[in-house]
Amino acid sequence: MKILLVGASGVLGTAIAAELGARHDIIRAGRTGDVRIDIRDPASIRATFEEVGTCDAVVSAAGKVKFAPLVEMTAEDYAIGIADKLMGQVNLVLIGKDFVSEGGSFTLTTGVLAHDPIRKGTSASMVNGAVDSFVKAASIELPRGQRINAVSPGVLLESMGGYAPFFRGHEPVPAARAALAFSKSVEGALTGQVFSVL
Repeated sequence: MKILLVGASGVLGTAIAAELGARHDIIRAGRTGDVRIDIRDPASIRATFEEVGTCDAVVSAAGKVKFAPLVEMTAEDYAIGIADKLMGQVNLVLIGKDFVSEGGSFTLTTGVLAHDPIRKGTSASMVNGAVDSFVKAASIELPRGQRINAVSPGVLLESMGGYAPFFRGHEPVPAARAALAFSKSVEGALTGQVFSVL
């Protein structure tokens, strides 16, 4: 398969590339990589798809949110996650559906905070929950037999250096184990699912 991997240079993206790249042609997209993309900008997303052409799967391991105490969060702070992790991934689907082959798939990334919140994580919880719901709803309307799923990993083991104080009691997930769920989504038959990796 020809797979467009957005966010390929991050911790999770690197693990996904290693997992899927053993069997498929991976086009790495992000701030660096084979193609440049800014998921906050629909024009950038469209330009990326026009450059890449038809692909069999789109995998997103991208998305930024702000972490801060609720009492300090502003509408502008929430807008960061809405514009980036939420609408960035939604626009990958809205624009990408015209470039993904018949029977192809989309796999988006959410996270454990959708159902297991932490302090300073209201934006992440909100956005992850919205992406999960979008995936379930979009799965019944995508054209040409296309599928869509999300992968919702726990905090990554490789990221615990910076996040450990916020995730006390959480068992970290190795990125390589989280990457297996992306293979399940891309190479499997299910749609409208949120694959939790805890």
